[in-house]
Parts: sequence; C-alpha cells; structure tokens
Amino acid sequence: RGKNKLLEEVQASIPKNVSYIYIRQIETLGLGHAVLTARPVVGDNPFAVILADDLIDGQPGAMSQMIKTYNQRECSLVAVQDIPREETGSYGIVETKDSAQGNKKILNIIEKPHPHDAPSTLAAVGRYVLHPGIFDCLEGVQEGAGGEIQLTDAIAKLIETQPVHAFEFSGTRYDCGSKLGFLEASVAYGLKREGIGPQFHSYLRKMTK
Repeated sequence: RGKNKLLEEVQASIPKNVSYIYIRQIETLGLGHAVLTARPVVGDNPFAVILADDLIDGQPGAMSQMIKTYNQRECSLVAVQDIPREETGSYGIVETKDSAQGNKKILNIIEKPHPHDAPSTLAAVGRYVLHPGIFDCLEGVQEGAGGEIQLTDAIAKLIETQPVHAFEFSGTRYDCGSKLGFLEASVAYGLKREGIGPQFHSYLRKMTK
C-alpha cells in the first residue's frame, strides 16, 4: 500500500493539461549547450529554465512570479539574489541600471568574476524566462574553458539587441548544489511536511539539546 500511495502522489503531481518531452544532453558542454539542445522543441516560443540545484521556496513560486512579470514586460528575465561579495566567483554576476518603472535592466553579465572585478553582488540563481532569440546567441557563443558553452555569454549577447531584466524574487533560496544547502532544504521542507513535521521538530529539538 505504501508503494501505491507514493505512485499516486507522483502521478497526481503531473497536471492533466501538461505534456512532458525529454531531451538528453549527450555531452556535458555547459548550461548554454543544454539549453540549446531544447531548441527543436521550444521553437520560436518564450521558455523557462529551472535549475534543480537552486530550490526556491516561495508563495507563489518564483517561476510563477517571473512568468507573471514576463507577461507584463515582454522581455527576458534572470532571477537574481544579493550575495556576499566574496562569493561572486561562484556565480554569473549582473550589472544593472534602475529604470523609472522600478525595473532593473541588465547592462552586462559576467561569469564567475573575481570579487574585486565583480560589477555588483547580484547573482543569477537558477531561474530564467527567455526570449527565443537566445538560441541564435547560443549558436554564436565561443566555447570557453573546458569546451563549455556558457548561458551567461549568450545573455550578454542578447542584451545587445533587446532588453533583459534582473528579477528579484520573493522567497527563500536553498543552494542544493552544496552539501550544507541540501541539508538546510531537507530540514526546512521536513518541518513543513504534513504528517511528519511535528515529530521531526521534536526529534530536532532532542538532537540539539
């Protein structure tokens, strides 16, 4: 019965009006290359990129916030979060200009700059809503270190022809690409989990006495 219940939960998570298509990235040539492999399916439509390493707990979800904003502005969006300056070498960092409407227009985006060279401390964090023009930019991007195609390089080319805005989402981000971030997310979601949250809370209190 336990296995059947788990199967029911998984099946219920798929909306009836949604179809899934899987595309394999045969070679690990970077995020930009992974996005480019989806071009035959996406075609000339705007699309979202969600990186599983970044888990964002928000109500509504960060992607729902971004899609709503995209429909209002009709321009590409990059989710950003303010980070400590010493961590800029681990992220794509954006340089922005505030508009009269309160938007943050991206002037430049740099992949993993040294803290002394970073134009800001606003980091791209795993959520994008992109205009299909990004595909042509990806086609023209030169391979970087390790032969990888960087999505940030393509976004830097895209902003030469159309506006791209930085989006500061509402919610809590967990960096599940790190061991500590994964554990933090597991604890936070475990405490909220219906049916086991109170017992888990009691267990943590006992363990941390």
